[in-house]
Amino acid sequence: MNGVVLIGFMGCGKSSIGRYMAKNGYNLVDTDSYIEEKTGRTIKSIFDTEGEEYFRRLETDVLLELLGRSTDKLVVAAGGGLPMYARNRALIHKLGTVVYLRANADTLAKRLRGDTVRPLLQNGDVKERIKELMSKRASTYEGTADIIIDTDRCSYEKVFSMIKERIN
Repeated sequence: MNGVVLIGFMGCGKSSIGRYMAKNGYNLVDTDSYIEEKTGRTIKSIFDTEGEEYFRRLETDVLLELLGRSTDKLVVAAGGGLPMYARNRALIHKLGTVVYLRANADTLAKRLRGDTVRPLLQNGDVKERIKELMSKRASTYEGTADIIIDTDRCSYEKVFSMIKERIN
């Protein structure tokens, strides 16, 4: 298996599955963590001062940087909004197999309840905000993915096993 790019809504398990894969021989790059490390700032701070468009450009820069590396055994946990931009969709396909980790709104609301760091969830009822954003993003995630895996009630091991099985 060469590179794998995990996409999906915030809370679907991209970072967690990415960390699990890293424990099993993969080299993980979590785009949000990488941007925070590289800029020395939180995602929330970047959104608050420079805005979402600036942050999305930083995501594209990360993808361009990753294309200069070996994609063998690379797993990229992409930020939830990263695939919403056509240029990013083209770039992630160059990095490897794109896996959409899908979860339903109830699961996401449980996982994200009380979240104070994700800028796009800070206004209003979390479940309603999730539904609103999912209605805008789901078709793009599905159209971008090479593989779709439902993560509701699945262990990290099971999700990793399904990824390996479907890629091979």
